[in-house]
Amino acid sequence: MHRSWRSSFLLLAALVAGTAILIAQTSDDLPAAPSEVAHPKPAPKPAQPPQQTSTPASPQDTAQPTANNANSDSSGSDNSGIPIEQSDATFRARVNEVSVVFTVTDKHNHYVKNLSQNDFKVIDDDKLIPQFRFARENNLPLQVGLLIDASNSIRDRFKFEQESAIEFLSSIIRPRFDKAFVVGFDTEPELTQDFTDNTEALGKGVRALRPGGGTAMFDALYYACRDKLLKSEQTRSVRRAVILVSDGDDNESHVTREEAIEMALRANVIVYTISTNFPSGGPGDKVLQRIADATGGRAFEPFQLQQVADAFAQIQDDLRSQYELSYSPPNFAHDGRYRTIEISALRKGMKVRSRNGYYAPTE
Repeated sequence: MHRSWRSSFLLLAALVAGTAILIAQTSDDLPAAPSEVAHPKPAPKPAQPPQQTSTPASPQDTAQPTANNANSDSSGSDNSGIPIEQSDATFRARVNEVSVVFTVTDKHNHYVKNLSQNDFKVIDDDKLIPQFRFARENNLPLQVGLLIDASNSIRDRFKFEQESAIEFLSSIIRPRFDKAFVVGFDTEPELTQDFTDNTEALGKGVRALRPGGGTAMFDALYYACRDKLLKSEQTRSVRRAVILVSDGDDNESHVTREEAIEMALRANVIVYTISTNFPSGGPGDKVLQRIADATGGRAFEPFQLQQVADAFAQIQDDLRSQYELSYSPPNFAHDGRYRTIEISALRKGMKVRSRNGYYAPTE
């Protein structure tokens, strides 16, 4: 009995000891408690291998694209994969392209506004232009310079010319769309109102003019084209024009008539002239006619003072009745040379009025 109990006790003790040894050997391999198990997020997809090694981008490099490079990358294509023209190539194309504004009248001197591209022939430097772009332009923003002769020679009719000019500006300048400036000239040009769309301010600029002194008409035209129109801010296509009111007799200018015309052509300015000679037909009128013809404008020679207002009204109609074509000249060179332009209508009885030529740019 005692032997049997002792045997059972020893057997139980051996089992307890063995279990303890087993637990000690395997405790490091047991799984952690469920509360300690982290559930990892799904692994991200492998990143595409980089095309090239580069330095880390700066904050400026990660900014949103500007208007000039939006939807494009360094390879010269947009998001569709279509190649796009680089900015320097676009600049060269614009430099090598000629744009010409012109009007067409019938045999009764009425404006013809419904012609198409196939109705015209273009010759540049005696060479036919087979292809050109064409558009009817009757609503472009205007940049207008009003130049009024304030010399002693026109003192007796100055007041009426002022009022006619004010009425013209009030009619043609549209707020937030067109702009104009006023220059009076005797021995030198005087800017009495800078570029503005405020017709009241323009009227004050005209009324501020006072007659007196000699006549520097060529200097005034040169100044208006070079310092005002050529340097004016231009974020879109505009129509540039000068309305020159004078008797055409210049006796004070430092530049010549042809130098003033050249500057108008370089600034792509159309010059309209209104003679203040009554009766007309003197040497001054021939000078005004030359300036208008060379720039694609029109020379008005009123027979009496009251017709000055009619001339302003016709200029307004002219500026709203224009066509425009553009093309790339053959054998074009950046040599500063004067090249001739001839635009002719293929329909009978149609008369085209445009500038006679242009100066090629220089390198």
